Amino acid sequence: MMKELCNCFGIAVRQARDAHQWSQEMLAEKANLNRSYVGEIERGKVIPSLVTMEKLALALGLRMSELLARCEDVRHAQAMQKMSLMAIAC
Repeated sequence: MMKELCNCFGIAVRQARDAHQWSQEMLAEKANLNRSYVGEIERGKVIPSLVTMEKLALALGLRMSELLARCEDVRHAQAMQKMSLMAIAC
């Protein structure tokens, strides 16, 4: 469950970054983070702290709650996709 949550958060960050048409390097610079760490977050390899989440959200022009809501949206979409695939398999 934790891995799934980290993956969904990473996807939400990547989608928000892509919406700005920024590279990971640009987002890292704006959030005062290391570029490789941003990449690890986007791949769901690390669990970012609340401070890091806030840095990312502010850099992306979002409130932290908005970024987390996007994470929940990704998680919901993935769950719906799994249900659809299971229905097809039956």
